[in-house]
Amino acid sequence: MKNPVSPARWLMMLLGLMLASCGALAESLPLAHEASPDIYSVLNENDEVIVLRMELAPGQSDALHRHNAETVYFERGGSLSIEPHAYSVFAAPMNVTVPDGHVMLHEAWAHRVRNIGDAPVIAVIIEQKR
Repeated sequence: MKNPVSPARWLMMLLGLMLASCGALAESLPLAHEASPDIYSVLNENDEVIVLRMELAPGQSDALHRHNAETVYFERGGSLSIEPHAYSVFAAPMNVTVPDGHVMLHEAWAHRVRNIGDAPVIAVIIEQKR
């Protein structure tokens, strides 16, 4: 007779499946410059990275999109509302104030950003292609 699977083991397997499906759903989203070409412009790219410029006017929001692992330099910071993808483990929207010159490193993720301040937010994004 086989050993029954413990409730804790079932929970871990279910959580693993949920996280895997979240990643697959996020990967179906367009990249930032494809989702919002009016906000993200391509500055340069090669086989390994793409370099984007994001310019988000006050009150402006981009479309839901994804990023591969990225480094972001905020040339001009500001107040932003970041709404993670609905299937993200961290699905609660968050409001942040980013200072000028701030650098952020981030793993792959999916989200939408809205400028809730009164000045444009400008950032340069270096994103891995894989």
